[in-house]
Amino acid sequence: MQRNDLKPATIAAQAAGTIDAASGGVVPPLQPSTTFVRDRDYQLVNESNVYLRSHNEAVRLGEEILSRLEGAEDTQLFPSGMAAIAAVFRTVPNGGSVIVQSGIYWGTTKWIRDFCTRRDIALHEVDASDIGALQAVCASSQAQLLFVETPSNPWLKTVDINAAKACAQTAGASLVVDSTAATPLLTRPLEMGADIVMHSATKVINGHSDVLGGVLSTRERTPLWDAICMDRNEAGAVMGPFEAWLLVRSMRTLPLRVEKMCENAMAVAEFLASHPAVEDVLYPGLPSHAGHALASQQMSGGYGFLMSFLVKGGREAALAVAGRLNLFHRATSLGGVESLVEHRYTIEPHTGIPENLLRISIGIEDANDLISDLNQALLG
Repeated sequence: MQRNDLKPATIAAQAAGTIDAASGGVVPPLQPSTTFVRDRDYQLVNESNVYLRSHNEAVRLGEEILSRLEGAEDTQLFPSGMAAIAAVFRTVPNGGSVIVQSGIYWGTTKWIRDFCTRRDIALHEVDASDIGALQAVCASSQAQLLFVETPSNPWLKTVDINAAKACAQTAGASLVVDSTAATPLLTRPLEMGADIVMHSATKVINGHSDVLGGVLSTRERTPLWDAICMDRNEAGAVMGPFEAWLLVRSMRTLPLRVEKMCENAMAVAEFLASHPAVEDVLYPGLPSHAGHALASQQMSGGYGFLMSFLVKGGREAALAVAGRLNLFHRATSLGGVESLVEHRYTIEPHTGIPENLLRISIGIEDANDLISDLNQALLG
């Protein structure tokens, strides 16, 4: 058993101290069995394992590592980020009420809107980076959940988590924070008052673009958390052992990847901010960003790997820049070791996203190579 005062890099690199007890291997084992045997007296051979839906060593290990990185009381892994979000919102009763940040990941917004319509749940959308606006909504609405995303995707807005918690208490709501773009290494929302923190583990926690996963971590065990755990088990929204094993493998390098990605992102953001073909850069690490001061308080060790920038010349100019890039893959998602670019208006034209906005996810390549690629694409 490892000490409780170890730094995140040590916890991650050593997979929370786990080895394969059977072989002595330094790599945690993979157990793919869906069911587990009983002896002749019908006693479980291993009391921890009955059936894969709720019992698997690789899943438990992934949850243990993430709990320690988050400073959480408990963690649950899910087969996708959206499955994790759905598990939270399914605790809201028919006819209930939720407050949700506007301008967040479109997949989240669309699912929540559809879900609330089906369940006759009152949905209040608000720009949560504007604390005055959030306070006003929470003061006039009682709700079960307040859901925010910081930094937000793709606008890169920063939400004051401490202030959001106070707003949630006014509304009688539990605060849920999507911290995917911050990672557990840069921001620990549970320490700032959040009740539950959510990540799409598909993104930087896995970081290799080969695992779909989601995670919820809680500050303390509550009836809300118990309901989420029961729903996950009974509905079967669980991560498989192969995916969990790959996730654990990936998390062992998470601190190194995040450090390099943040370093690269800062260099890229500063380059873009001074480029004559760029209208604006949305990245909380820049002093010009509206949320920079708050991000500096809430984020430690970097400002993340995600940013958006506006290309001068409108939609066609932005698409042309994306088309000329050679190192940035034109693909959706974010947080992988490879850098990606996406024209968000093509994905969500109905949300008010600027037609000249390109979202980029910065990987672990050489920063100068990335800058050179962006420069040639911008100059045409």
